[in-house]
Amino acid sequence: MKILTTHRMERCIGCHSCSLACARLVNKRLSWDTAGIRIASSGGLSTGFESRICLACDPAPCALVCPTGAFYQRKGGGVVVQKKLCIRCGECAKACPVDAIYSDMTGEPFVCIHCGRCVPFCPHDCLEMVKILSEENEGKEAGL
Repeated sequence: MKILTTHRMERCIGCHSCSLACARLVNKRLSWDTAGIRIASSGGLSTGFESRICLACDPAPCALVCPTGAFYQRKGGGVVVQKKLCIRCGECAKACPVDAIYSDMTGEPFVCIHCGRCVPFCPHDCLEMVKILSEENEGKEAGL
């Protein structure tokens, strides 16, 4: 399984291309309000930028508190979201330890689903999809 990582943020120029790519390609709307990845200043233009994305928690607190099952645990970490089941209660956003779930004006939640569609739109190669090993695969690779 792969997850999105942002460990080259020192290269980020704050262009928000990743956010707009996510909104357009994943959520079919061209609005920063509908992006699963957010870029914010870390104190000003001279101090760089930080990304706010889902950390692929396992177990995911947002999935644990979702009353309808709209957010459910993705194998290996992170969540899958079934928006048709969402009642827009906001419990998922409140439970997120890194404030990575955003709600638009109607209360619809948006979160990074680790699809990687934003990666090719970053002009400075700040984003990367990284393969993570599940506990099952670690045992297989170790010969256990």
